[in-house]
Amino acid sequence: MILSLTGPGTFIGTAYRNSLRALEAVTNQSGGIHGVPLRFTIVDDQSSPQVALQLAGAITAKGVPLMLGPNLAATCRAVEPTVAKSGPVAYCLSPSIYPAPNSYVFSAGVSNRDFTAVLLRYVRLRGIRRIALLATTDSSGQAADQDFPALVALPENKDLSIVAFEHFAPGDTSVAAQLAKIKATQPQLVVVWAPGTPFGTALRGMRDIGFEVPVATTSANMSLDQMKQYGAFLPKEMYFMGPGYLGGSSANRGQQSAQNTFFAAMRANSIFPDLVTGFAWDPGVIVVDALRKLGTGASAAQIHDYIESVRGLDGISGTYDFSHGDQRGVGENSITVLRWDEAHTRWLSVSGFGGKPL
Repeated sequence: MILSLTGPGTFIGTAYRNSLRALEAVTNQSGGIHGVPLRFTIVDDQSSPQVALQLAGAITAKGVPLMLGPNLAATCRAVEPTVAKSGPVAYCLSPSIYPAPNSYVFSAGVSNRDFTAVLLRYVRLRGIRRIALLATTDSSGQAADQDFPALVALPENKDLSIVAFEHFAPGDTSVAAQLAKIKATQPQLVVVWAPGTPFGTALRGMRDIGFEVPVATTSANMSLDQMKQYGAFLPKEMYFMGPGYLGGSSANRGQQSAQNTFFAAMRANSIFPDLVTGFAWDPGVIVVDALRKLGTGASAAQIHDYIESVRGLDGISGTYDFSHGDQRGVGENSITVLRWDEAHTRWLSVSGFGGKPL
């Protein structure tokens, strides 16, 4: 595994590590991989695309057929061109990349485009019209640059308008100037598309200038540790897009069974089941399932072909079907809008699957 255990992506990478250690235990309690214990070997890319590329090169040189990660859009994009055509299989733990159909790269969870579509459907049906955006200049922010204008331009969103669109670098310690411009446009909602530490920078900036308005953000920030650390400057209304299990929803019994296994594993390891801890779970289950079917000597090509063949696999985040060629297997019908409940330290569903308000 290539994870960001230091740098701006630390919240995310650490949560993925903890979750997959729990999956190790569950897998080994049920026989491992044909009797061989499962163990994830983890290396730290320091949230750096350059380091991630070096680590991926070393993994490829060793002939390893499969790796989970990296976990940030920028680090995944750095690695993607080197493995896409011939492997090893790279299951990127970010929704912000769009691998080519049938490539050796897969992307975890619902795409940022689908997340954005669900959010816009929710706010439109809520009567919100004026939206401002604040995004980082890295790969995550570049996804917002593409997705929000394109989706707002669709006929069903004709009543929505982007009244401001500001940017900041992930390493910036202040966004006061950008927030002042946004505040002047009087938005009804501010979307902060910035994962990890930069998200906290934006929230502190809003508090410092007395800017109180509902905020929506990328699902990458659905980390309990992060929410606790930022508790002193969270807005009164904060919205996320995430899978139904975070609000107690599932579409069928198979998903409910998968969720029960996940929740039990989290409790056994004293881990709070937020989106970040859950985000790596389904990819981990899928690759474990592949190795159990194929054996420990499976090649990159065999693992790739197996994942491409998955149909109807119930996970905690939806029912996976890779026949669509999107290299991720789940779409916007697996997503709900959730509101952070500070008083009870949890997320509450405020929409059904697909974004229709409850």
